[in-house]
Amino acid sequence: MAATLLALAAALTAALPALPDDPAAGAEPARARHAPRPLVETPHPDWALNAAIYQINIRQFTPKGSIEAARAELPRIAAMGADIVWLMPVHPIGERQRKGSLGSPYSIRDYYGVNPELGTLDDLRAFVADAHALDMRVILDWVANHTAWDNPLVEAHPDWYARDWSGAMIPPSGTDWTDVAQLDFSNADLRRYMADVIAWWVADVGIDGFRADVAGFVPLDFWEELRAELNAIKPVFMLAEWEQRDLHRRAFSASYAWSWNNTLHDVAMGRADAGGLRGYYFYDQHNTWPADAMRLTYVSNHDQNAWVSTQFERFGPALEAAIALSVVGEGVPMVYNGQEAGNERRLAFFERDPIVWREHPLEELFTGLFALLETNQALWHGLAGGRMTDVVTSDREAVLAFVRAKDGDAVFAVFNFSDEPREVTLEDGPFAGAWRVFGAADTVMLAPGDVVDLPAWGWRIHVRGAGAR
Repeated sequence: MAATLLALAAALTAALPALPDDPAAGAEPARARHAPRPLVETPHPDWALNAAIYQINIRQFTPKGSIEAARAELPRIAAMGADIVWLMPVHPIGERQRKGSLGSPYSIRDYYGVNPELGTLDDLRAFVADAHALDMRVILDWVANHTAWDNPLVEAHPDWYARDWSGAMIPPSGTDWTDVAQLDFSNADLRRYMADVIAWWVADVGIDGFRADVAGFVPLDFWEELRAELNAIKPVFMLAEWEQRDLHRRAFSASYAWSWNNTLHDVAMGRADAGGLRGYYFYDQHNTWPADAMRLTYVSNHDQNAWVSTQFERFGPALEAAIALSVVGEGVPMVYNGQEAGNERRLAFFERDPIVWREHPLEELFTGLFALLETNQALWHGLAGGRMTDVVTSDREAVLAFVRAKDGDAVFAVFNFSDEPREVTLEDGPFAGAWRVFGAADTVMLAPGDVVDLPAWGWRIHVRGAGAR
């Protein structure tokens, strides 16, 4: 019986196909097929790895509201430590069905033009040249999804536009954007036109990348093909106004972290505690998003300021902690248009509403944090920086604590996200040793069992390596 069974087993084995990891099979070994492969396949520009972004709404940025006037502010922006200047759309604005007296900058009448209310193409070229001389890059807000109703493309290429059941052109579905008409990206000629005009701004004007408005409304394969074409001209930084990890594979350097901003708002309003932030970083970010995906951890931007709340309304007494976390946590930090001046108004979107400039402590805060980001590699973005490691404390409800470390640099941050002072015992994590306290001359030795005192909404950043002297 045993011999019969052995003979049957041998016959069955001979009938089976060779396993994939058998070299005789002539196939890719199974071990190679199942080896980890990075989701992010397109390298980031070197100059973006430790970048902070400054967003300019030219219409409101200066009393003159011009590109030339904004250009004069570039040295101050550079002195703050910003590396990338994001310009809201500079194109001529549609007049048909426009909103307000000046219209939305996102209603594009001419993709090749510059809005004469802001200046000329030569003004923009001079702006880009000055930014480059200050070792900053310039990205342009790009509206690929829709155009103004009086954009010449409407008449010249009506087949490039989306239609409703009756055959009429439509605004983007589900929106109140009645001042714009939806494009149809199933049309190959539209795709070629859009890619060509975007490439022109890089090759001819010197733009260093783009912030893609409602990036998820445009097919991902268009963005992937475009990124390859732009990178053939020069390395570009692409920021998606969307929150989806697949955008990072071949299309975008960075995407919006709406969920970070919303979670932090809930914490500031008392609807959540520090556990919500640990959930964002250690549950969502670390488990779902690739380590090399950059996320925009903005505290304010043009949409939020105009339609939702000012930075003070949104974060209240937690504002400075929110700003600090946007820089020392994983993410790309950003300043919006006068945020550093403590702007307390919701700036009008369709009218002239210039910022009231003043000296404010927030500018010093941004400057100090961005200087640390510039030099301490632990805070750099994606794989260039260090991943956050959770530090266990005696008060998990109120306190978020973590260490980031990379190539000899490290930062240990402790945040009290509550409206009461806290005495926090440090229990477990890679925090032991000597640290310089950010913003002070103090050097402290820390070990498990030590206690850190934090005021309400207070925070303390400890630095080792670059920026610690």
